[in-house]
Amino acid sequence: MITTPLPAGSLRATSLNASRRAEELSAVADDELDVLVVGGGVTGTGVALDAAARGLSVALVEAEDLAWGNSRWSSKLVDGDLTSLTAGDVLTARESAVERGVLMTRTAPHLVRTMPQLIPLHESASRRAELLLTAGLRAGDALRRAARTPSSALPAPRRISAPEALALVPGLRAAGLRGGLLGFDGQLVDDARLVIALARTAAGFGARVLTRVRVTALHRDGADAVDERSGESLRIRARSVVNATGVWAGVLAPEVQLRAERSAHLVVDADAAGLAGTSLIAPLPNGGFLRFLPQPDGRAYLGTTGGETLDVPADLSVPGAHESDVDMLLSAVRDLLGTPLERTHVIGSFAALRAVAEGSGGSRLRRRMEPLARRHSVLTSPDGVVTVAGGRLTTYRRAAADAVDTAIEAAGMPAGPSRTTAVALVGAAGRHQLCDIEADARLVGKYGTEAVRVAALSELDPDLADTVAPGLTAAEVLWAVRHEGALDVDDVLDRRTRIGLDPQARAAARPSVAELVNRALEGVWA
Repeated sequence: MITTPLPAGSLRATSLNASRRAEELSAVADDELDVLVVGGGVTGTGVALDAAARGLSVALVEAEDLAWGNSRWSSKLVDGDLTSLTAGDVLTARESAVERGVLMTRTAPHLVRTMPQLIPLHESASRRAELLLTAGLRAGDALRRAARTPSSALPAPRRISAPEALALVPGLRAAGLRGGLLGFDGQLVDDARLVIALARTAAGFGARVLTRVRVTALHRDGADAVDERSGESLRIRARSVVNATGVWAGVLAPEVQLRAERSAHLVVDADAAGLAGTSLIAPLPNGGFLRFLPQPDGRAYLGTTGGETLDVPADLSVPGAHESDVDMLLSAVRDLLGTPLERTHVIGSFAALRAVAEGSGGSRLRRRMEPLARRHSVLTSPDGVVTVAGGRLTTYRRAAADAVDTAIEAAGMPAGPSRTTAVALVGAAGRHQLCDIEADARLVGKYGTEAVRVAALSELDPDLADTVAPGLTAAEVLWAVRHEGALDVDDVLDRRTRIGLDPQARAAARPSVAELVNRALEGVWA
């Protein structure tokens, strides 16, 4: 149920574009803010929304683009954390179940769909392993009920027969198949779009969202920054500062000691793997799970939960998948499929680094949460800068609320508790309402209630109905520039859409999309 709409409901209030950026960049240099947020990923935009929804004055600055870092490289799951459940970490799994319910039923039901997930049971799977997995699924369902997520959104898990398993996943290896365990979880249509929706909703509450602004130094009372578009330096003053730059947090706050958990995914053709609408999950010998996740666009992501842990280098950049990742993942899934996947089936790949707080730094840091690999930590440095790191995409809202609570306490600001469990993101509506929207289903799945406005652009100008890339019209490019803060062609290809996950499709689409972006920035369309 959607409970709290934006106080300023007009499209203009939530629109992010070059014109608004220029106005607010000029204004932010003159004002003292309540909260300055550094980092435009899912946690940073979540912090900005949480603080702005409490009535605080907020600015968010991001060196690149919204969702530029790890927030676009997740597995796109909004899940109950089966990994933690099977490891006996009920507290972490409970937090995931609660936050999954918030996203699916209140804040972003337009961006999260119900995803069936099958754990196949071949003859090689022991009865003990089956019992453990069954217990994990049942415990997850109990947490789902405790979180009051209805069974209409997430049905109860059950054991199914081998024929039913093969009907759900035609590519599954039939030899030796005893059946399967069928569960349900949430899946984001697009993790980057969640970040965009958070940023725009925060803007609707008055937050200033400024991309291409690189912070060079943090202080107790603000930050030094550079406008990457003009090269001009500026000083931003604020009563509290939240460093939400994820695995890069130690660059701005050297006293924060981090390690990184790296995970890689392959992008493959779902038809080649024999995947339809049901994902495949299988336990790994060394712990964690292999996940094979079909996407609405006909592709599928193959990856694992967890990954290798490594030190954070000083020159850290967004990582890519290694050749060894490709070999490992193709080998891991080979026994699950009737026809093995080969390298020729791999369309693209990506990798992500999740920050894990490591040392406490002695008396220099005050810890608010334990540095568990799958939970977030909130740290306060001696000069009062608050850093939030770690955690999972599903629980971003809880991490953001904890960070704002800490910032308010440190600065002694008057503000009430977090309100974001009841704040609907732009485009959100109940599931039954989404079904009644008179627009193409693809647009509704991407834009929610705003699908009607996107479709209307094509009705006003028939040229905007032209398809410029698979699953992308000229109207959507214009919408990305006018309302979603896209400032160049890469913003559109890699974050407002996920065309960039396929290098060949990206190269083919780039010229036409670049032309449309330039025309939109120049105001060719009235």
